[in-house]
Amino acid sequence: MNAFIIAYALLAAAPAEKTPERSQIPEASKWNLAELYPSDDAWKAAKADLTGRIPKLADFRGTLGKSQEALLKALDFTFGLKKDLMRLTTYATLISDQDTRVAKYQAMKQEISQVNATFSAASSFLEPEILGIPKAKLQGFLKGQPKLKVYAHFLDDIERRKAHTLTPGEEKVIADAGLMASGPDSIYGIFADGDFPFPKVTLSNGKEVTIDKSAFGVYRASRNRDDRKKVFAAYLDALGRYRGTFGAVQAADVNVHLFNTRARHYASCVETSLDRSNIPVEVYTHHLANVEKALPTFHRYLALRKRMLGVDQLHYYDLYAPLVGDVELAYPVEKARETIEAALQPLGADYVSVIDRALKERWIDLYPNVGKRSGAYSEGAAYDVHPYMLLNYNGQYDDASTLIHELGHTMQSYYSNKAQPYPTADYPIFVAEVASTFNEALLMQYLLSTIKDDSIRLALLGNELENMRLTVFRQTQFAEFELRMHQMAEKGEALTGDALDALYLEITRKYYGHDKGVTVVDDDVRHEWMHIPHFYYDFYVFQYATSFTASAALSEKVLSGDEAAKRRYLEFLAAGGSDYPIALLKKAGVDMMSPEPLELTARKMNRIMDEMEQILARTKK
Repeated sequence: MNAFIIAYALLAAAPAEKTPERSQIPEASKWNLAELYPSDDAWKAAKADLTGRIPKLADFRGTLGKSQEALLKALDFTFGLKKDLMRLTTYATLISDQDTRVAKYQAMKQEISQVNATFSAASSFLEPEILGIPKAKLQGFLKGQPKLKVYAHFLDDIERRKAHTLTPGEEKVIADAGLMASGPDSIYGIFADGDFPFPKVTLSNGKEVTIDKSAFGVYRASRNRDDRKKVFAAYLDALGRYRGTFGAVQAADVNVHLFNTRARHYASCVETSLDRSNIPVEVYTHHLANVEKALPTFHRYLALRKRMLGVDQLHYYDLYAPLVGDVELAYPVEKARETIEAALQPLGADYVSVIDRALKERWIDLYPNVGKRSGAYSEGAAYDVHPYMLLNYNGQYDDASTLIHELGHTMQSYYSNKAQPYPTADYPIFVAEVASTFNEALLMQYLLSTIKDDSIRLALLGNELENMRLTVFRQTQFAEFELRMHQMAEKGEALTGDALDALYLEITRKYYGHDKGVTVVDDDVRHEWMHIPHFYYDFYVFQYATSFTASAALSEKVLSGDEAAKRRYLEFLAAGGSDYPIALLKKAGVDMMSPEPLELTARKMNRIMDEMEQILARTKK
């Protein structure tokens, strides 16, 4: 990395007074989308070509059961279209997310959404027609044509979901309706990230700052309590003024899920969502119950946070404040790169070499800019290229942790795309957060093994507890909110902004022990759900927590030097969607039908708190 970029990273380590425009970001710190398409015109030409090929799907209607060659030809053509469509979708999504204010790119995103809906409608006959092939005949096709082997899991999954697969005509109606399904998420993204009137706040140092999503992430962690209280109040109150709009958009998204649930004859929205990956609903509900049982451990951490901050009463706006006041965990990107590559050495030279490529070859859009989508993600859907990552890097330890997290996703996509044929390359959502949180565990272990200073260890251990709070408890809190708002809709109750406010506040106060005096969850926290884009991801968030507990169990085995565990883990990364998620994780060495992963996580959390309390006693803090 050249000196100019290092200098920029150092500047980024301190909170920016004003988020820069995209033109102010160095090119080397932006992703290189030319590896997808050399220009917008090239993307348009590819889209036109694909759009012209989609009607040819009709030529295969009524032919699938005629012969094994006819079935193979139809599947090859369909998955070839899908692969090209995902590349087009990736480009449109990435280029629109880099500045959500640009109408041209929002239009491209809408255009490709329409193409996706057209493809879904045109291919909707496929599954019902495959289900019409007698099972013995289909098995004969698989045995007689070796090239069909890559579709074996796909075909098995169709048979598994037979009770919820409709007639060809009904499937086409649902596919056509899919054009509307992405509407709520798109509206939310444009409004919440681009058009929303973000408030301005004057900090204790006299500087006025605009509290957009990125700035909220920075300033809510201020060491100055008055500043973080003011930032929380200003941002949440601003959200609350638009609770009617946010409520209507959220309700529209839930109604999409409700439509699919009823149309496909499922018992609930959560069952509809989880059945796509063959996840029993009990995994979701048992996880919520087990986390609720673990709340005393969580409350122990909150009491420790209160003690370390030296406050009479812990408030919700204190949750992001640094635990150790005199330790600056600044991580400019070059320092983060060196640390990350050292931390990931246990996974081998090949793994680290790909990480190095991702960091140096513009796979990442690194820094925040005005209009950029908030948060972070890794996108690996462009099978023939490499994964891409969106970050909003501010040069703090949390940013380095987010970077290694997203690199975990990137490596799973990279290895799966490399090892698997396209039909089995896309790994199930349920396992998607295992690789990311596994990387975070390796980062923490590396830092604790190399740093002996009590103050820094205290800060790192505190960050690990924060990671557990955010990943296990906060995401499960979100999961309960998501489940219960869907249950409200299933019972015919209105999902207004006020109703969602009340539900969110009730759940948040339970998790943070408001009524037990553990944490004061102020009334304005009721609006925080509007800040969370994940509620448009269809029961995604609970998988952060389950994946964290799975990765905790797996990483400890790898860090112990168990070569067999390392081999199984790398095989898991390369397995893609070649099996169902519970089976994939069991092969890797963890049983997600058992409460053991969460129990191990709670034990680890208590061990960390034991060490922190020992350090506090030793240093008399």
